[in-house]
Amino acid sequence: MESLVIHLLFCLLSFSSAKTRHSLSDADQMNDHQSLEMIINKPPSYTTQYIEQYIDHFNYKYNTTYYERYLISEVYWEHGEVLFLYTGNEGPIEAFYDNSLFVFELASSFSALVVFAEHRYYGKSLPFGSEDTFKPENMGYLTAEQAIADFAVLTEKLKSDYKIKKVIAFGGSYGGMLSAWMRFKYPNVIDGALAASAPIYIVAGLSSPTDFFSKVTMDFENIDKKCPDIVRQAFSNIQDLSKQGESGLAQLTKSLKLCKPMTNDKVHHLIGWVRNSFTMLAMLDYPYPASFLAKLPANPVNVSCQILLDATDKLRGLADAAGLLYNGTNGILSCYDIDKEFIECADPTGCGLGLDSLSWDYQACTEMTLKCTTNNISDMFPPSEYNIDEYCLKKWGVTKRTEWMRTQYWGEAIGTASNIIFSNGDLDPWSTGGVLHDIGDNLIAILIKGGAHHLDLRGTTSDDPSSVTEAREKEKKIIEKWINN
Repeated sequence: MESLVIHLLFCLLSFSSAKTRHSLSDADQMNDHQSLEMIINKPPSYTTQYIEQYIDHFNYKYNTTYYERYLISEVYWEHGEVLFLYTGNEGPIEAFYDNSLFVFELASSFSALVVFAEHRYYGKSLPFGSEDTFKPENMGYLTAEQAIADFAVLTEKLKSDYKIKKVIAFGGSYGGMLSAWMRFKYPNVIDGALAASAPIYIVAGLSSPTDFFSKVTMDFENIDKKCPDIVRQAFSNIQDLSKQGESGLAQLTKSLKLCKPMTNDKVHHLIGWVRNSFTMLAMLDYPYPASFLAKLPANPVNVSCQILLDATDKLRGLADAAGLLYNGTNGILSCYDIDKEFIECADPTGCGLGLDSLSWDYQACTEMTLKCTTNNISDMFPPSEYNIDEYCLKKWGVTKRTEWMRTQYWGEAIGTASNIIFSNGDLDPWSTGGVLHDIGDNLIAILIKGGAHHLDLRGTTSDDPSSVTEAREKEKKIIEKWINN
């Protein structure tokens, strides 16, 4: 309780003296507004603010509160009536602010107020402070339902304070799901949503378990059909060497450039380390260098595949191809510490690192059904099963309620919703669980050929494929219709 009080005092101080970042003079902001009507090369200035939220919105006998962080930018706002709200993902909100420049491109056209709201239990929006939030007994308030309620309360406050009449929600990946679900749950609060790369069918357990990693494999196969076979052979070599005792394990340590000696009980973790890398490379396969989640070159799947093709030693090639994620562009790592670079968790596609990984791990143990398996036939990875019950019970003391997500967020029966754009890139593994076809006139699906994970939310560049340019133009027209309706 003492740490909670300290945390609240800190938030109150932060709230009363909001912190400005990327600050610009009034003249600079005016020049930026004039020159960035079409293309914005960097995120505009913002202030950091906090709003007091109930920890439990749905329990009238529990009135404890916490402070949710949000970033607000008035650079393009001209005292108009439009708010663009980004529904925050599973991480610090600044990362999404800096990598969603299309929101600001639209804001410059519609003179919109822009707010990026942080998701509870991520970043600095920690209900019980940095020390106590992640204790199992305090994690029960981490649900999408509570997060969306946070967003709804914040939106209503902003509508009142700024005399807003139209609100459009934006989000990518999990944030895209939240935008769509917010429109499902609170159509009285927001008028429309752009849900980019939002795999609502995967998390509801409605897609085939093998689709996700099959798509990762297909991305490599489309570069060169030999690449998946090289990966399969390298994994086979790993398993063979692991059975040869100390000499085989020593060979794995050397060939894979591992910082610590390989042991038999780490082989499964090693496989996860490689799989996690290839998954992220497929997700982040942007046509230009980017530093979102990792510092990567343009077309990283192509680069990784070429490393595999050029390698004379299959194991060294596998390590260097996977190391592209962990070592980054022109990295300086002399060896790979697979324990620090990858954390196994309840999400087979990865939970990331740091405290945020704990929150996502909990969500993967509870409401999110991320049943993504491998079979070494339709994909290039050793066979794996989805069996997290024992792990989740031991780690968090919880048991998954598999059917609840379908009931809570409508499963496939979403046809009565309206004013949602579901965009997906055909390179993105998460597109296998996305809405890929229009449902009626009010749920619009946009498929972006050559597009990676929520590419359309990123800023416009000269390297963009024509498909994403066309997608953004269509999205803008639809949003304009929602605003003017």
